Amino acid sequence: MSFEEQWSRRVVHVPPGAGPSRWAFGDRYTIKSGLHNTGPGFFMMEALVPPGGGPPPHIHHREDEAFYVLEGEVSLFDGTEKLALGAGSFVHVPRGSVHNFTNVGDEPSKLLIMFVPGGKDGFFLGAGVSADDGAPPPPQAQYDLDVERALRVAAEFGDEYLG
Repeated sequence: MSFEEQWSRRVVHVPPGAGPSRWAFGDRYTIKSGLHNTGPGFFMMEALVPPGGGPPPHIHHREDEAFYVLEGEVSLFDGTEKLALGAGSFVHVPRGSVHNFTNVGDEPSKLLIMFVPGGKDGFFLGAGVSADDGAPPPPQAQYDLDVERALRVAAEFGDEYLG
């Protein structure tokens, strides 16, 4: 049986709150679907983004990315304009597109973020700081070091951060 057949023939259930979690760019990302449980077809994570949080502008050269806002108010920059996204909003960002998102509300935002094809979980696992078992975010003093590590790891995954 091939690798792809192995993943296509089993149901995967990830309960609420479960999945490896990492702090990256000040946000908490919890991996729901990745190479470890659903194979290489796609990658999905839940993002908890504090007010003002979100990554810097960047480009994914290998994957398409999609966002579904579950809670909160998010601004997504698509390279030319800012889109206002509320709960229930969906956005598809084709590979090669400049983008970033920011929580513009007063409360944390929750998003589902999906990448096709999969494999991007390796970036978050390698670039982030463990948030497993409710670990708090790293102190602000460590934030710049965390961003530097993320930028180094990004190149391995075909990502380009623009500042």
